[in-house]
Amino acid sequence: MKKKEKEFVSTGVHYKPSFGDRLISVITYIIYSIFAFVCIYPFYYIFINSISSNQLSERGKILFIPKGIHFTNYVSVMRLEGLFDAAKISLGRTLVGTIVVVFTSAFLGYMFTSKNMWGRKFWFRLIAATMYFNAGIIPLYITMTNLKLTNNFWIYILPTAISPFYMILCKTFIEATPGELRDAAMIDGAGTLTIFFRIMLPVIKPILATVAIFTAVNQWNAFQDTLLYITDKKYYTLQFVLYQYITQSSSIKALLNGSSSAANIAASMAKMQTATSVRMTVTIVVVTPILLVYPFFQKYFTKGIMIGAVKG
Repeated sequence: MKKKEKEFVSTGVHYKPSFGDRLISVITYIIYSIFAFVCIYPFYYIFINSISSNQLSERGKILFIPKGIHFTNYVSVMRLEGLFDAAKISLGRTLVGTIVVVFTSAFLGYMFTSKNMWGRKFWFRLIAATMYFNAGIIPLYITMTNLKLTNNFWIYILPTAISPFYMILCKTFIEATPGELRDAAMIDGAGTLTIFFRIMLPVIKPILATVAIFTAVNQWNAFQDTLLYITDKKYYTLQFVLYQYITQSSSIKALLNGSSSAANIAASMAKMQTATSVRMTVTIVVVTPILLVYPFFQKYFTKGIMIGAVKG
């Protein structure tokens, strides 16, 4: 009997799906295809309108296929004042802010798993409470003003340096790692910082990559802090400049068209800037860099966000 069972297992069983199974599979593929289309189409729509005839785009004639393809919109937008300075600020806040948040989240998450930390439950609950309670915009603005952080680059970094949500993610991930690693290092005489930097950081790379991509996206896309705390143009971020360009697209259209020679305008009416072309092109310029970040972190992303979610 055992020999027959082994033969049955080794040869395998060819399962023939029923009509109901095939129907469910087809419906599932259709639903997810529609969902994927809904997610991708807005970005595709903006892109094809940014490279199509500006006059057709302005009249809403570009829906699925680009017409009158040209790239002069991007050349014109690159001449907009303050765009590159804003890009430097956005890049700086994204890099520095991501490094700070990743480090603080990982270190606090590590410390809150240590039984030797004084008052760790109290401090953990105190930090976690800030996820649910805040003083509001006006008290926050007064606080930032008193700290001399308005019109200061560090307004983008310090107020969000500690994120309770990311700290909890790191804490959960660390709790799921083998405790023997820490115990063995302590027996060998390693201190808290040595264990953190040389033992834990290499082990928790997946969650660090997850926190990094979340933070980078948040930092790159943020503009409300610029709106509230910044009046000096040299600290404007790319997203805030995009916000201004979208709200002032009509006047920018006239500025860009006025910078072209009369001969060029007469020769290429389809390429004249419109309010729609300005909005579409600047949106692509601002969004594309952060889209390029995700593929580098993708292999860590799923593991990092899912580990610790289900235990048992």
